[in-house]
Amino acid sequence: MSNRTFTMIKPDAMKNGHAGAILDRIIKEGFRIVALKQTKLSAEKAGEFYAVHKARPFYGELVDFMSSGIIIAAILEKADAVASFRKLIGATNPAQADEGTIRKLYATSLGENAIHGSDSDENAAIEGSFFFSGLEQF
Repeated sequence: MSNRTFTMIKPDAMKNGHAGAILDRIIKEGFRIVALKQTKLSAEKAGEFYAVHKARPFYGELVDFMSSGIIIAAILEKADAVASFRKLIGATNPAQADEGTIRKLYATSLGENAIHGSDSDENAAIEGSFFFSGLEQF
């Protein structure tokens, strides 16, 4: 089990002004920010990041959404980081997310669900490396 996970605050949460509150919540939940950047994904880079979903019917819509605005990418550290973070962000569908989770508080729909969180230690490492070099991780 790794003590690191990866997250992105998605374009909808950025546009709606929730980034500060989300970052504050992450820190208050005991996560240490190891790497952090604000950026905008091109359609090509969003497609590359979400390539695992290429055969799924929502892939094109996901790529369009994730390249539609600014995001914040971060690597976070905490004991049992992936599971702890997945619990904090809640279910992908905000209507099914537990009260008090980030998605329950800030997501607007299944497609615009405010935040990404890695689903495994392996994917956390891959996703973190997609955005950050070793020199950018502290």
